[in-house]
Amino acid sequence: MRIIDILIVGGGAAGMLAAVAARESARQRRIPDKDFSIVILERNDRTGAKIRISGGGRCNVTHDAEPGGLLAKGFLKKGEQRFLRHALHVFRSGDLLALLERQGVRCEARPDGKVFPVAGLAAPDVVHAFDRMIAERAIAVETSCTVNSIERSGERFAVTAGDRTYRSASLILATGGVSWPSTGSRGDGLRFARLLGHSTIKPSPALAPVLTADKPPSELAGVSLRSVEFIASAGGKQVSRKGDVLFTHRGLSGPAVLSLSRDVAELFRTEGSCRLFADLFADLTQDELQEKLLSETRRNGARMVRKFLQYSTDGPPASLIPLIMSHAGISEDVLLSGLLRGSRIALLNTLKRFPLGSVKAVPLEEGEVSAGGVSLKEVNPKTMQSRIVPGLFFAGEILDYAGEIGGFNLQAAFSTGWMAGESAVGSQ
Repeated sequence: MRIIDILIVGGGAAGMLAAVAARESARQRRIPDKDFSIVILERNDRTGAKIRISGGGRCNVTHDAEPGGLLAKGFLKKGEQRFLRHALHVFRSGDLLALLERQGVRCEARPDGKVFPVAGLAAPDVVHAFDRMIAERAIAVETSCTVNSIERSGERFAVTAGDRTYRSASLILATGGVSWPSTGSRGDGLRFARLLGHSTIKPSPALAPVLTADKPPSELAGVSLRSVEFIASAGGKQVSRKGDVLFTHRGLSGPAVLSLSRDVAELFRTEGSCRLFADLFADLTQDELQEKLLSETRRNGARMVRKFLQYSTDGPPASLIPLIMSHAGISEDVLLSGLLRGSRIALLNTLKRFPLGSVKAVPLEEGEVSAGGVSLKEVNPKTMQSRIVPGLFFAGEILDYAGEIGGFNLQAAFSTGWMAGESAVGSQ
C-alpha cells in the first residue's frame, strides 16, 4: 500500500494540468518535492489519448478570447457559464499558451478564433510538452493502470488498481466522459462518483455526427453546405445553428451539425423523431431572397433557374441543385421568366427549408465530447471540490458541461484541472 498526498485518476488534459498546478502550488508553499507526492494513474499506455486525436491530430488547444468571450461563445447554457466562470478566469487561454511556449510549442490563432500549434507542430507535440512539464515537476505517472475501486476510508481514499492499493488524502477524478471509449473514456469515473455519494446526469452525445434514417445520395457524400442554418424540428420545437454542414455516407457532420448535436439528441430522445433541414440562404429572409430572384428575372429572364442557383455567390453547391429542383417540383430546364408564382413560392420554401432527412441516431461513442456527468450543483465552482465528500475533486469532461466546437472543451478541461490541482494542495 502506497501513501500519496494527491492522487489523480486520469492522465488527459484535466488530469495533467491538475498535476502541474498541484506541484506549482506546493512549491509556492515551499513544500519540497520529495515531501509531497503527486501521482497520476492512467489506464492507457501513455497520457493524453484524446488530445492526440483532437482537431484531426492538429489539436485545437484553446480559443482566442478572454474569459467572458469564451463563456459567451463556447458555453450556451447559463448554468454551465456560471459554473465555469471562476475556473476560466483563474487559468486563462493565455496562461495555457505560455506554458506550452516555454516547452517550445508555439501556437497561433486563426481568424475564427481557434488556436492551433504553428505549422510543423501537431497534437503529439502538445502531449509531449505536457509530459515534459510533468517530468520537470517530479510527478509520477503510472500508465496501463486501470482503477478497479475507490472507497472513502476514514480521512483518506483507498484506491485499488489491479494488485496495487493507494491511500490518499486528496483525490482528483479526471477520467473524462464516455465519448471515444477507445481512448479510455468509458464512464468509470461516473461510477466511482456515484459510489462516493454523488448524483450524475446520464451522458448524452455532444459534438457528434448525426445519422439519418435514409442515407444521403452517394453523389453528395463529402459535399459541404457553406454558412447555412442547420435546423432540427420535432413536436413543435425547433433548434438551429449556423455554420457548415457536411454530407457523409451515413448522414451529416460538419461544424454546425456537431455544434447542434447535443440539442438534436435531446429533441430526438424526448419527441421520438426529429426532422432536419437547411436554410441554404441563411443571410437572407424569404422576402429578400424572393426579391433577389425577381430582380434577376427582370434582368435576365432567359436564364435557367438552375443556372441562377449554380452561379449565385451565396448559393448551394452544384451537386445539390438537381435535388432542390426536384423537391420544389420544378423542371430542370425551366427559365426564370417561365417560373410561375406557385413554382416560385415552392422554390423559395425549398431553399429556405431544404429537407435533410430524419434522425436515425446521434452516436454517443462518436462524439468529440459527451454532455452529462457529475452534477454541477454538487461541486464547488471556486475549488472543484465535492460539496459532499471532503478531499474529493473533479475536473474536465466528467463534469456535466459540454462546450461548442472550437477549442472550448479543452480549455475548460485545462482550467478546471488547474483549479482542482491548486485547491487540492490548499485543502491539506
